[in-house]
Amino acid sequence: MQPVHPSAGKLPDPTILADIPGLLGAYHTVHPDPALPAERVAFGTSGHRGSSLTGTFTEDHILAITQAICEYRRESGIDGPLYLGIDTHALSESARGSALEVLAANSVTVLVDAHDDFTPTPAVSHAILTWNRGRSDGLADGIVVTPSHNPPEDGGFKYNPPHGGPADSRVTQVIQDRANALLAAGLRDVKRVPLARALTAPTTRRHEYIRSYVEDLQYVVDMAPLRGGIRLGVDPMGGAGVRYWGAIAERYRIPLTVVSEEVDPTFRFMTVDRDGKIRMDCSSAYAMQRLIGLADRFDVAWGCDPDHDRHGIVTRSGLLNPNAYLAAAVFYLFAHRPAWPAAAGVGKTVVSSGVIDRVAARLGRTLVEVPVGFKWFVDGLLDGSLGFGGEESAGATFLRMDGRAWTTDKDGIVMGLLAGEMTAVLGRDPGELYHELTGELGRPVYERIDAPATREQKAILSRLSPTQVPATALAGERITGLLTEAPGNGAPIGGLKVCTESGWFAARPSGTEDVYKLYAESFRDAAHLRLIQEEAQALVAAALSGAQ
Repeated sequence: MQPVHPSAGKLPDPTILADIPGLLGAYHTVHPDPALPAERVAFGTSGHRGSSLTGTFTEDHILAITQAICEYRRESGIDGPLYLGIDTHALSESARGSALEVLAANSVTVLVDAHDDFTPTPAVSHAILTWNRGRSDGLADGIVVTPSHNPPEDGGFKYNPPHGGPADSRVTQVIQDRANALLAAGLRDVKRVPLARALTAPTTRRHEYIRSYVEDLQYVVDMAPLRGGIRLGVDPMGGAGVRYWGAIAERYRIPLTVVSEEVDPTFRFMTVDRDGKIRMDCSSAYAMQRLIGLADRFDVAWGCDPDHDRHGIVTRSGLLNPNAYLAAAVFYLFAHRPAWPAAAGVGKTVVSSGVIDRVAARLGRTLVEVPVGFKWFVDGLLDGSLGFGGEESAGATFLRMDGRAWTTDKDGIVMGLLAGEMTAVLGRDPGELYHELTGELGRPVYERIDAPATREQKAILSRLSPTQVPATALAGERITGLLTEAPGNGAPIGGLKVCTESGWFAARPSGTEDVYKLYAESFRDAAHLRLIQEEAQALVAAALSGAQ
């Protein structure tokens, strides 16, 4: 496990702050080499990400990706408006400009924020679903320019089709392949007009993202209890929702304190993460030190990452583990949303805590376990077969009170407000509810660590078969499940999950580093967890060695 950096949890030394002028200059002047795999367009679980300083997120990339999206829209018959949002990372505004130049040249109707403001990911998803509801043609889609919680030097660009959620692998492969072909051809077939012309084009229009999203919140979160005198706090962490919280507090007359409205592309106000880097990870206690230090001022508080699709819940006892909040939220929601479909299930990823399984069983609800990636929840949220979808990395959303889809992408805003609703209605915060639940269902010990792996080993791990794992026991217990496919939908998990009666581990290759991620959980104690981790690494090593 990586040691904790001496600066973790402290404000950054000025010497590590991003060079914003250099970053923006490199965006326009650095040209990627399409012959180098590292510099090609690559869509991961949440779009294309990189940095202009490494030649992995440049103007060329965005021009090529946007042209590929325009062509995909035409070929797929998507001819409604495209909702375009950006977060507060330094490269986001430049990438938005590049995208607009291509979208305008391709005569795509684009809806940008009416006040040239930032736009959270869930606001874009909400806008797409709102437009498309009841339509069979003229469907809308969207682009969000964000690298999520990544460091200030990074940029990100993701596409949401008409279903409103992250594009699936089939769609991203089409876009990725065409974008790389455009790069290889020197962008010859990219249509583009000057930015000034794109901004005034008849196809570039304005949309009241804040007003439409905030007005609809009352249909997904019960706002009335929040006026009952509980003290609520939120840290936007310099992110895209920074203007939303004041609008929410004013519209619903709730006692919500915004601890800071500062926006700075260096994110100099953040305490650095475990590894000494600035990272706006609202599930990290190191990054969340500002709000944790204010915990005694509030009954419950929360933070959100730069595009506000993730949440971090802070109670008087500290930052709640993401898995713990997911379990508490599931238990509360299914007991307080009577209009939800009786058959609506609970969606979780294969690396999320097993306590969620136990909560679902206690509720008598179907558990739908899917691979990592929020795209796997989209269909279930749209048709109501899932009431809730969440993943261990602190991303989740849930249905409107009437059982219709709210968003099909992660929504940190409603997850934060839900923590307030839970606290007001129950008279105890989500952490206290989780403590009660685990007193009945078992108290898990959960941890994710990284283990070294070469590129070749990662490729083998992603294709492992259960027959390549001869083990019959793990940490003294009989193995009850060897999974390379998710039980909820049969899709490959891109790795291996091994289960016993009181514990499990899952191993998945990292898409960006020479490591594999090892998730493990024990319903016994920390010593049992360590034993699972040790045997898991040995088991994975043997499987990789045998497959080579």
